[in-house]
Amino acid sequence: MSIWWSLHLRREAASVPLARRLLLGTMETAGVDPDISYDLSVALSEACANAVEHGGDAAHGGMSEAYRVTAYLDGEKCRIEVADSGPGFPSGRPRNLTRPARADAEHGRGLCLIQELADHVHIGNKPDKGGAVVSFDKILKWKADTPLMAV
Repeated sequence: MSIWWSLHLRREAASVPLARRLLLGTMETAGVDPDISYDLSVALSEACANAVEHGGDAAHGGMSEAYRVTAYLDGEKCRIEVADSGPGFPSGRPRNLTRPARADAEHGRGLCLIQELADHVHIGNKPDKGGAVVSFDKILKWKADTPLMAV
């Protein structure tokens, strides 16, 4: 079984739960184990929140209108990519991924959380037009007696 979808979302806070609900609905319909679905939905929420907050186009005063979310459920794996059109990471990769944020910090935990929840994570910049890309994947587990279960 293979399912994929792609969303072009406005950089607004309301877009984050929309992407999360679509992912959860897709995984429930496909019969993915709820714990795996939850982990991926939290990781997606963090990646989308980062795109909303940091994905603005510096050339236009930080106001790029949209970002893109693509999800692939293919066989035994789910891969998710969130790409924005902002300035990207200054060095091509974020700093301090291995060191968690201070306990009293209000920001700075999202990328670390994605790394903890997913099996494989790639964080960097788009090679052509600029902007950040966060992609991650996780091996799927299935609920028993799932009609769409991967073969």
